[in-house]
Amino acid sequence: MRNATWVVYSIPMKDSPAGVRAVCEQGEWEAMDRARPGFFTLVQGGIANEGEAERLARGTAGEARPRIGKSVPQSWPDQAVSVLDESAVEAG
Repeated sequence: MRNATWVVYSIPMKDSPAGVRAVCEQGEWEAMDRARPGFFTLVQGGIANEGEAERLARGTAGEARPRIGKSVPQSWPDQAVSVLDESAVEAG
């Protein structure tokens, strides 16, 4: 197993001012930056493992959505009683 460090970088995109993030090994990043200096933006380098780099690149995308408490529905008998009460008031 090789010892690799990872980088997260940003790629410019037409419809996204911040660009999109991607991950690659440090050596790949250096080659890309030499080939097109200034085109890609380094977000963070020297990351110890690929999983950590992927999480950084994703940001909040892929995180579990927060649970929202559900409102407690009224039970059917309660609804029926309130409807019957309203009908009695209107008829009365």
